[in-house]
Amino acid sequence: MIKVIASGLHSSLQDLGRFGHRDCGVPISGAMDLRSAAKANALVGNDANATVLEFMASGPILEFHEAALIGISGAIFSPKIDGQKVGMNTSISVNEGSTLSFGSPSKGMRAYLAIKGGFTSEIMLGSSSYYSGITKEAQLRKNDILHFAQSNKKSPETNRSEINTEFRFDSNEIEVFKGPEFELLPKSIQNKLKNTSFIIDTQSNRMAYWLEHSEDISAKDIITAPVQPGTVQMTPVGKVIVLMRDAQTTGGYARIFQLTKNAVDLLAQKRAGEIVSFKMIDPLFPTHA
Repeated sequence: MIKVIASGLHSSLQDLGRFGHRDCGVPISGAMDLRSAAKANALVGNDANATVLEFMASGPILEFHEAALIGISGAIFSPKIDGQKVGMNTSISVNEGSTLSFGSPSKGMRAYLAIKGGFTSEIMLGSSSYYSGITKEAQLRKNDILHFAQSNKKSPETNRSEINTEFRFDSNEIEVFKGPEFELLPKSIQNKLKNTSFIIDTQSNRMAYWLEHSEDISAKDIITAPVQPGTVQMTPVGKVIVLMRDAQTTGGYARIFQLTKNAVDLLAQKRAGEIVSFKMIDPLFPTHA
């Protein structure tokens, strides 16, 4: 087991998401950056959907009461075991009694800790992903105890596998294709959306990212319609909102764009104050990040 000495900022257990319940208004949830979560799991030989620990900006402090094999991917957090620096994007052997801690991220926003066998947590509606109202907890708390499926009394052998990860979240271009209401906008507003730079607002979170701008743009309300992670909405007063993993299932604002799957991962690694822009692509011929 692992004891949480300090929870870090908005730390939670996540898998790839909760599917099949959107008709009841249940969000998909899951890791904000799915590719980084899957890479962390790959480092320790887990299935991509194994439960990982997601954290942002300020990482947790974890005390290992059992030996384990771990992998960390995503934002660069300068992890340390017992005060000694260890690598990211490689598998790491942790001894019983050791403490894992993290510095502030030098690149990106969110990182993922995977453990051999996966963290074990209550499965609700087919997923272990934390979400308030569905799971008992919404975030990790100090003194929580984390369990994982496979443990060894002795220190496990270090797996030498390593993933070469380019800093794919350096780009400020967010790939999108046209949303259902895009063509209903005046051409002048369409062009502004394509050529405007947006600043990520401080109120951005797992539910939605708010993008600030100074352009004279707006869109009429629509009859409530389905939305999903990556849907970009624009309000009658010009607010631009990108729905993220914990997004609601329906909405009444114009759906002007839809982010690609990779673009949702990229945006999840952006911090408040960073500048982004939309890059229009053809959904039939997407680029590969």
